[in-house]
Amino acid sequence: MMSTAPAPAPTAAAALQALAATPPERGDYRNAMARLGAAVNVITTDGPAGRAGFTASAVCSVTDEPPTLLVCLNRSASVYPIFQANGVLCVNVLGAGQQQLSNLFGGKTPMAERFAAAEWQMSRSGVPVLAEAAAAFECRVVNRTEVGTHDVLFCEVDAVRMGSAAHGLVYFDRRYHDLLPQAAAH
Repeated sequence: MMSTAPAPAPTAAAALQALAATPPERGDYRNAMARLGAAVNVITTDGPAGRAGFTASAVCSVTDEPPTLLVCLNRSASVYPIFQANGVLCVNVLGAGQQQLSNLFGGKTPMAERFAAAEWQMSRSGVPVLAEAAAAFECRVVNRTEVGTHDVLFCEVDAVRMGSAAHGLVYFDRRYHDLLPQAAAH
């Protein structure tokens, strides 16, 4: 009587290789990413190449020693050469009620009109800092990596400013959502 041994289970490497051979459809990926809530930020720069800004949700902390965050920027964006040349930026974290500012910086509005829509302060490095930001991170771009259509900018934080109130703005399910602190219990 012959016995047959069960087929060996696929290794993790083989399973990953099989997955890589069939990436998800672009639409499926984008729909799933819409369910990954993200803070809304206006990224600004100023310097020899000029003043520019754009809206980004692809921002996150990398490490706190040294304090470093990353910002993803599409290489086909009109602001790309300006950010590349200036090498400094500010991540202005938007707060509740700042959807209009996000839309201005995320669209085709001329730069002068974008910046005219809010009050700005200049940082030590000369980048515009949103006066009403929930938080602001003044940074130097210390490294960049190309991934697909975007550059991942690794930004060392030189200064942090905190807004006067704890509130936020997130983008989730293709809509803005205000984050406000819960009322204190009485």
